[in-house]
Order: sequence, then C-alpha cells, then structure tokens
Amino acid sequence: MYQLDATDRRILAALDDDPRMTVMLLAQRTGLARGTIQSRLDRYRTEGLLRLESTRIPPAALGRGLAGQVAAELDQHKLDEAVAAVRRVPEVLECFAPAGITDLLCHVVARDPDDLYRVSEEIRLCPGILRTQTSVFLREVIPYRIRPLLDAADAPDHAIATADARGRSPGSAQRAATRPGATPAPTRRSPRAPGASA
Repeated sequence: MYQLDATDRRILAALDDDPRMTVMLLAQRTGLARGTIQSRLDRYRTEGLLRLESTRIPPAALGRGLAGQVAAELDQHKLDEAVAAVRRVPEVLECFAPAGITDLLCHVVARDPDDLYRVSEEIRLCPGILRTQTSVFLREVIPYRIRPLLDAADAPDHAIATADARGRSPGSAQRAATRPGATPAPTRRSPRAPGASA
C-alpha cells in the first residue's frame, strides 16, 4: 500500500478540516503547489486510499443507534462461504478475523435490543457459523479516528523524544562513561578510620 509522507499528511489534515476545499484553497492552506496537490489527490483515488463517503454517516442517522459486536466460531472448511453470507447482512459495518478461539468478530448496529437479537440470529444462521456470542456497546468513548496519526511524528523519533523527556533509562550513565573519550565519573572514597595507615 502507498505510504503517506509529510506532504500527504499536510494535505489530508487540511481536508479533514474542510473536505470540500478546492485545490486552490488547499494550495493556500498548505503552501504547496497546485500541481503537487492535484497529483496527490489523483493518487489517493487510484490507490483506493480514501474511504467511501458513506462511511462518514453515523449509523444513528439511519435509525441504528445501538451498536454491539457478534463473535462467531466457524467451521473452518466453510470460511469463505461464511464471510460471503455475513457480508450480505446490512447491519454488519465491519468484520475482523482475530487471533484466538473467535474466528470472526463483527461490528454491528441495530435499532434496539430486539433488533440486535435479530441481527445476531441472522449472523448465527449464516452457512458455516457454528455458534455466536453477542455483546452490546453501552457508549462510544473514542470514535473512529485517524487524525492523531496524521499529526504524530514518525514512531521511532517520537519514542526517542519521549525517552529523552522522561530522563535516561537505568544504565545509560554507565554506558555513557564507557564510551571512548568519555570522562569517567569521580570515585567517592570512604573516610579513613582514626589510626588507619594510608
């Protein structure tokens, strides 16, 4: 997949503030050439980098204000068949294949608890699914987001900066003292007892 660089992050952060921004306004906002912006926008489309516009719609606006997850255990010989059937359930927003005993983990929405039961049963009856377990999301505390990743520095540099801000790790002073050309730390002597020879 195409990897975003600093220029891409500037463009996408500006679009996050106003998705309807024109190329000319993006150039003014980011300080980039219009040709650069247009070529990057074209690449996002050809690479399929941007999600569909419909993914921005909150499910509650479509009458599905209740969210939950359905964990499913599968007959492994029917994995593809099960995934194809789950895909046809409109209330399944996304589905993952996690590690562990759960084979599929579906993020679902519904109108109310009774409707959630209907959705979970529809998933359970999909070909290849042996059993399911349903849980309800009581509240969304952090919505899906990407902006913090756009604004963040590169991970290695960020980790080094964080370590420097918190102080050196244990043993770093010793490692520094053993570097070639480093000045060794002074050694503290214990006071001599009276009458002891030098």
